[in-house]
Amino acid sequence: MNKVILASASPRRRELLKCIFNEFEVIPADVDETVSGDIPALLRPEHIAAKKAAAVAKNFPDALVIGSDTAVFIGDKMLGKPKNRADARDMLLALSGRVHKVVTGCSICLNGRSESFSAVTEVEFYELSDEELESYLDTDDWTDKAGAYGIQSKAVLLVKGINGDYNNVVGLPCAELNRRLKKFI
Repeated sequence: MNKVILASASPRRRELLKCIFNEFEVIPADVDETVSGDIPALLRPEHIAAKKAAAVAKNFPDALVIGSDTAVFIGDKMLGKPKNRADARDMLLALSGRVHKVVTGCSICLNGRSESFSAVTEVEFYELSDEELESYLDTDDWTDKAGAYGIQSKAVLLVKGINGDYNNVVGLPCAELNRRLKKFI
């Protein structure tokens, strides 16, 4: 088996990848995550994931490199990671009482070959009261999370329903990635 590298600094992805591989290295990709306006909104995470995987694979051509990127969308509007508490509040208010999409793009590179895909999960939030919102913001759980929430922790209290892969919302669609890896390798 080739060396496996996760091209992401996300501790959540690291934990999820353990479902597929017992051993792997983590080498975060240092790439510009700016995406051209020509790329459709829902494909932007996949595009960024491909950039991450390719950047690491360039230095480790014989390794199986996995890149990933997750974003939250309301329609075609992408919500990235909040800049501060006020930005997080705005994002959560936009998600309150609505269904949104969480898109995780994944890219696999090995020996000059690559394959990328996107997984989409719909998440519905309850209508959030001011008290719920401020209580969640006080946790700092929203920092460094697309859409200002991490479903795997306190934000689970905000979620009314989910349609699709839960792990995709956390940051890595393990089941689909595993199936694609079996075909790719």
